[in-house]
Amino acid sequence: MVTGEYQHALDNKGRIFIPAKLRDELGTAAYVTLSMDRCLSVYSEESWNGLVEKVNALPFVRQRKMRPLFAHAVRCELDAQGRILLPQSLRDWAGLVKNAPVVGCNNHAEIWDSESWQSVLAEEMSPENIGAVLEELEF
Repeated sequence: MVTGEYQHALDNKGRIFIPAKLRDELGTAAYVTLSMDRCLSVYSEESWNGLVEKVNALPFVRQRKMRPLFAHAVRCELDAQGRILLPQSLRDWAGLVKNAPVVGCNNHAEIWDSESWQSVLAEEMSPENIGAVLEELEF
């Protein structure tokens, strides 16, 4: 399970450090693609393969809807310092310039623009939202 929030910054080459705890979960290579939010989703090889299997089980017409996820996906290998290189096109799409929190999200991590992440936190960290989430889980 991928959990936690880590504050990191992109270097001048577009690389971001993946925290050791997340590297343990993600492995030595990860798949990075678009998210339904304006951030990037980072999947371990195992989680990515699970996603691919689910897509392959869909009727072809529904598989085509997944095209953006695959068209913009890249396999990123971690370097010796635990960084991955994010392509410029993905950085542009997510609005990543400098500060980029890396956030655990169950079966994947997310990389956010810092200001966007702060807006999401302000909305999602309300007691009402947390209560609604727990209620949804029947907690």
